[in-house]
Amino acid sequence: MSDGWTWRYDRYEPDREPLVEALCTLGNGRFATRGSAPECAAGGVHYPGTYLAGCYDRLASDVAGERVENEDLVNLPDWTPLRYRCRPDDGPAGDWLTPDSAELRHHEVHLDLRAGLLTRRLYFEDAHGRGLRVGHTRLVHMADPGLAAQRTVFRAYGWSGTVEVRSVLDGAVTNAGVERYRHLDGRHLRDHTSGFGPLGVAWLTCRTTDPGVRIALAVRTATRPVQQAREEAAPAGTVQTYRLPVGPRRSATVVKTLTLCTSLDRPGADPLSAALGATARAPDFSALRAAHEAAWQRVWEQGELHVPGEAGRILRLHVFHLLQTLSPHTAELDVGVPARGLHGEAYRGHVFWDELFVLPFLGLHFPEVARALLLYRHRRLPAAREAARSAGRRGAMYPWQSASSGREETQTLHLNPRSGRWIPDHSRLQRHVGSAVAYNVWRYAQATGDRGFLHSAGAEILLDVARYWSSAATYDPVLGRYRIRGVVGPDEYHDAYPGAGTPGIDDNAYTNVTAAWVLARGLDLLGELPAARRAEIAERLTLDDGELARWDEVSRRLYVPFHRGVVSQFEGYGELAELDWDGLRARHGDIRRLDRILEAEGDTVNRYQASKQADTLMLGYLFRPEELYGLFGRLGYVLDDAVWRATVAYHLRRTSHGSTLSSLVHGWVLARQKGPDAWRYCEEALLADVADVQGGTTGEGIHLGAMAGTVDLVQRGITGLVTGPEGLRVEPVPLAEIPRFAFTLCVGGHRGVRLRILPGRLAVRVPASPEGPLVVLLPGDRRVTVPTGEERWFRL
Repeated sequence: MSDGWTWRYDRYEPDREPLVEALCTLGNGRFATRGSAPECAAGGVHYPGTYLAGCYDRLASDVAGERVENEDLVNLPDWTPLRYRCRPDDGPAGDWLTPDSAELRHHEVHLDLRAGLLTRRLYFEDAHGRGLRVGHTRLVHMADPGLAAQRTVFRAYGWSGTVEVRSVLDGAVTNAGVERYRHLDGRHLRDHTSGFGPLGVAWLTCRTTDPGVRIALAVRTATRPVQQAREEAAPAGTVQTYRLPVGPRRSATVVKTLTLCTSLDRPGADPLSAALGATARAPDFSALRAAHEAAWQRVWEQGELHVPGEAGRILRLHVFHLLQTLSPHTAELDVGVPARGLHGEAYRGHVFWDELFVLPFLGLHFPEVARALLLYRHRRLPAAREAARSAGRRGAMYPWQSASSGREETQTLHLNPRSGRWIPDHSRLQRHVGSAVAYNVWRYAQATGDRGFLHSAGAEILLDVARYWSSAATYDPVLGRYRIRGVVGPDEYHDAYPGAGTPGIDDNAYTNVTAAWVLARGLDLLGELPAARRAEIAERLTLDDGELARWDEVSRRLYVPFHRGVVSQFEGYGELAELDWDGLRARHGDIRRLDRILEAEGDTVNRYQASKQADTLMLGYLFRPEELYGLFGRLGYVLDDAVWRATVAYHLRRTSHGSTLSSLVHGWVLARQKGPDAWRYCEEALLADVADVQGGTTGEGIHLGAMAGTVDLVQRGITGLVTGPEGLRVEPVPLAEIPRFAFTLCVGGHRGVRLRILPGRLAVRVPASPEGPLVVLLPGDRRVTVPTGEERWFRL
């Protein structure tokens, strides 16, 4: 395999190439480039892609007789292509070589996680024994977020001659990386122009259709030995052709250095002028690499997580992709958490609730990035308010899928690839996303102590979400409780009652309980605000005592359905039919996408007690048992260990795990219970992307929430770690499979606090700082302090 810092593929397998390209993506938080082979154009199994955070474009397409709009993260011009072929002195030129060529004898890919470098090594040999070794090294610069570079070295074996090289800048790209989207219009780039400047620089400009983001790429191609290129420019791209001499003791090198500038950049400037200037100033590859590796070292010092063994190797890969998507550079941008990273086009690059699984890690390691991601939501608060008004509600109704503007971007139809039919998509009814945003605000402030944010932008978000839930709840005099009707829960498979003419289900337990939590936190927040700030917010939001009294009442009287002694997923769930799980597995094998299977058979999941992913059990992910029991107690229900364990067992048996988040949540919940199956689910979550357990989805983009969630499972779940005003609480619930680990975090103003967990022991090291000693709360409410500049060991 490899050491804990290297991800390696030792042979070329075409069917695996989409997975390799996604998992070998390189990025810096501003943009990312898939790990595609420079020799290969898009088509077949290969899909080059470069994506800029926050660069979306809206196009309309005709689908099933309807005109629909989609806003997509744009695939930008491809800067990586490098085509080559051999011209021996004693023979004609050969064919252009790629990993698919018959002459390929060796192929390996190395992803260096420590340094953020991707290396591809290929060896070709023809029928006459003439060999060519090719090595590509690529980086997307972590120090300067506008730069990327790729160095290629050619070495000849058993022959002399030239290597003909074509360095290409390709603007004729479309969004075509997800098969089920390919019938939609993916031509997001227009008005291409291209040309050449001095020093081997090729440039390309274009813009998106709507809203018209201007994009400029400048690529400096340098060769050794130095050679002038034959240059060809077309509107949609450039080609620079070189003939480089090679021999048994004479190698040739080509370096492509990219600068990417857009009209989204701050401060504003003409993108082409900025790109050409930055490219001219960019140092050579060795200097770029040194600065890049130094920047990655600093990032790793903040984001360190050390877990021994294979689990640790995968967790480090997860941290790597998290930091490439949301790096310290992200704090300067107006972007959210793309559910599939900057690694592909699945989910169209949209922002879902996945930040719920991502922000805990960032809050403990890169709080500035977490804050910036919450400000993305705050800037879109006006759009959420308008959505609530349009739905006849007050407050803020955040969209299930968000992109540039904050309007609802969820499609109204989606394709079932099993049946080939377009079916209505009601997932926009997942109103619980607002609770996730409010939860993130509150937990961020608790973890970081950033009361300034909580009392300003955070307060506006949380209070407007609370107001929405108050207006969405209706009183049922028969039950004597408030109800929230016509929603979809995290399950997603249940979007209506069997035979119903309208979509939505009533009283989803997760939705109602988290709504009650938001309302209670809203009241808590108002109670802690300084008087002047409270008066200001109350005046701007027109909050009065009558409305706040309703918040309190709804937070205590929301209805939560039960059946057979367990918490129901929603009202009426227990009356649905039981599914023949064994029969379905016998017929189909993998039944994760149960909705597609049943729809293709003319049936629907709405008829059955079957869920896509953790729904009710998401409550056990968000809240520790004592918190959860207290929430139910506030609502007037009894929830204890026995009822919760029965609820977990009941729903776990009826879940198909059609989302990578499902096994993560179940592993987390079972780990807290010290359940015997906890590791099985944790391991499935670890392998979700690296083993592509959902059969091809990873190649369309990694599952960022699941990756971040597995890391957080270690740093918060297994440690029982809670940060807050009282200090750092640690109450481990150990997994035998991960008996020891270490990580750094930011807590209470301290940066670089390091925790080491061993069986029965805990070490806390606090770096020297003016913050004073760190308070640590150990099991049994033992309160200890660790002085700055020291490490202390404790028995657990």
